[in-house]
Amino acid sequence: MSDVVEKIEDIAVSKSGAGDTEEKKAVVQRPPSPALEDDKDDEKESKGTAKEDWTLADCGVALDDYEVNLEHERLGVIEGLEGLHQVECLCLRNNLVRRMENLSMLTTLTELDLYDNILKKIEGIETLVNLEILDLSYNNIRKIENIENLTKLRKLFLAGNKISKIENIETLTSLTMIELGANRIRKIENLETIKGLQELYLGKNKIAKMENLDVCPELSLVDLQNCRILEIDGLDQLTNLTSLHLAHNGITEIKNLEKNLDLDTIDLSGNPIKSLAGLDGLDHLEDLWMNDCKIEDWKEVEKLTARPQLRTVYLERNPIYKDKMYRKKIILTCPQLTQIDATSVRS
Repeated sequence: MSDVVEKIEDIAVSKSGAGDTEEKKAVVQRPPSPALEDDKDDEKESKGTAKEDWTLADCGVALDDYEVNLEHERLGVIEGLEGLHQVECLCLRNNLVRRMENLSMLTTLTELDLYDNILKKIEGIETLVNLEILDLSYNNIRKIENIENLTKLRKLFLAGNKISKIENIETLTSLTMIELGANRIRKIENLETIKGLQELYLGKNKIAKMENLDVCPELSLVDLQNCRILEIDGLDQLTNLTSLHLAHNGITEIKNLEKNLDLDTIDLSGNPIKSLAGLDGLDHLEDLWMNDCKIEDWKEVEKLTARPQLRTVYLERNPIYKDKMYRKKIILTCPQLTQIDATSVRS
């Protein structure tokens, strides 16, 4: 999975797999990077020389293996895999592969991982119709294409590429998770047919407007941190939303959350927000991340007393953080808290 969603802190809606055999999930970064890096048109720096004349046996792989791990083998070409007649999971991450080739015969695959290679194009996997998880994060891919046949896909990872448009996924109606963070996307679009989508990661893109999210009513997690969002909007139909991540945008006001009553985690850190108004009715809210904002009046903190389920709050590096009694004042104001910033509250 991508660094954009690298596991920093466990939250109930998204926990990472602990082992090779466990299903992996994207996890929202806590806290996110404070700045959006400039896009770079140049290719990734050379990662060295690829290994030549290798065999599956050299890598400790048997032809009847169900799971094949070829991570960090410095492979430059995908070849010699035709004997894997029952492989279900193939990991080729962290190699030097430039082209997706010689994979079409592996029709038993349910998971394919080519994270961190040098791919420029999605190709050669049209026959892999049993795929459920596809990870092509951190390559040089510019377009989503040639995956229309993969109708069993549940999780699609394409973070850290050079993709400028969400497209050619209309047939992937089984998707429950899409990870497109750290690309060049400007608009949320073409999600109409993916009614069962539950998690959408679009952080670190060029998106300026929260739109076209209502076509995915099952969304429980939306990540648009490090974008160009100026206003919280477009969430009225997402009544199942539990986790909202909008850190490091240009949002000045918490609003339009009246219909999202199941929210338990909100991340608005790094936005120029001065008030904690706008949380009315969010009785399930447990985690509120508002560090690096513009909260300067202690009366704003008092508004959190109306959130009885609130357990964690991040308010560090706000103007009120300069108060020598910062932590004690929060504890006295909100005795229900068990964590303030990164430190637990002692009983």
